[in-house]
Amino acid sequence: MTALWWVRDDLRLHDNPALAAAAEDGDVIAVHVDERIDGVRELGGATLWWLHHSLARLGAALRALGVPLVLVSGDPEELIPQLVRDSGADSVLWNRRYHAPRRAVDARLKSALREQGLRAESFDGYLLHEPWTITTQSGDPYKVYSAFARACGEAGPPRAADGLPPRLGGPPDAVRAGGHEMRTWLREEHLERVLDRRGWIPTSPDWAGGLREAWSPGEKGARQRLEDLDGVLGAYAEDRERPATEGTTRLSPHLRFGEVSPHEVWHRSVECGRGTGPESFRRELLWREFAWHRLFHLPDLATRNVRRQFDRFDWREDAKELRAWQRGRTGIDLVDAGMRQLWETGWMHNRVRLVTGSFLTKNLRQHWRRGEEWFWDTLVDADEASNPFNWQWVAGSGDDAAPYFRVFNPARQQERFDPDGDYVRRWVPEIGTERRDDPIVDLRDSRRDALAAYEEVRGSPDGV
Repeated sequence: MTALWWVRDDLRLHDNPALAAAAEDGDVIAVHVDERIDGVRELGGATLWWLHHSLARLGAALRALGVPLVLVSGDPEELIPQLVRDSGADSVLWNRRYHAPRRAVDARLKSALREQGLRAESFDGYLLHEPWTITTQSGDPYKVYSAFARACGEAGPPRAADGLPPRLGGPPDAVRAGGHEMRTWLREEHLERVLDRRGWIPTSPDWAGGLREAWSPGEKGARQRLEDLDGVLGAYAEDRERPATEGTTRLSPHLRFGEVSPHEVWHRSVECGRGTGPESFRRELLWREFAWHRLFHLPDLATRNVRRQFDRFDWREDAKELRAWQRGRTGIDLVDAGMRQLWETGWMHNRVRLVTGSFLTKNLRQHWRRGEEWFWDTLVDADEASNPFNWQWVAGSGDDAAPYFRVFNPARQQERFDPDGDYVRRWVPEIGTERRDDPIVDLRDSRRDALAAYEEVRGSPDGV
């Protein structure tokens, strides 16, 4: 028996339900499809960089076990059945995904494969709770985080995490798939050539030097972060708010690509003991769940205001100011530090994400989509749910949004969370010199104008 494990955002061997089921079926062929799906936007530059390296490292880990990783590009509804025919596979197994266009592809493909008499199954490998299992008493989706989190707690603890499959091996070398025999896919240089042809690694210019220095994509890097969790969570509740410290787990890109399962992360945090740190961290895991819960029910989250009254909001278009924000040249220290950290490392401290997002949508009054699109391209942890959900939250147009009138004051935020200025000086070394940019906007005046624009919307007949 031969099983195709369709690899998506689950680039790991540990606690991988689809891979475990494939191993039970017999010989395993791992398949990754560079997909072309209507209604699904292409990944940004930073996530493509990460995916390239994560796939390379997954391929190496599988190769050591004799399991090939086959790479193909195109329409999965055409490619997966073709791979089944070429390889003689008896089953196709995958972990579920939750954005409507992707779910539609999976549903059609599952039906088509089953009509051919094949086993086609999906598993829960990406979220702690399936979105349709957490509902209000009336069966509706939750729109408020606190109520959602309580419901998750009442649903009981997430399932236990499994380790590696007890048996994992590949098919005979002569079996073919993706135009080559398995022995070819087991050659490191062949996999590297196919990956390189996808063009995900920047060359001219090579803007990824900071990413290479900051990150280690792949399951090995994820598991190292997991091992370090105990040392981080003790002071997590306090240190996570201070951008100059190493007070966060840095697990977000690893969770985004499924290099570690949320179940294993959750239970590892429980093992770290009681206290505000582990509890605060688990609230962040549930916030990630909430974002996916909302995307499941709102598939156009990245393009449409959740609170439709914001369709009438007086957003401004100013390409020069937007560019200054993107480049970290606004003249506002904390904002510029965050934007430069983002460009250099593909990541930004969460507190600073709130400040930079508030500054763009409120002080500059630019549409949240402009910020969401920039983060989509530059964040290594950008995903289909959290990125637009968080941008709508900070803009005030989303579910459970902070009151719109809460405009984060970058100067006060810096005084509170970077009182010694270590963070801003690291990323904006020209502070205090004549080379420092003048502020592109007055914080007080722009706040006043933003609140006035908000009041116009709030005063509409249907309110906000």
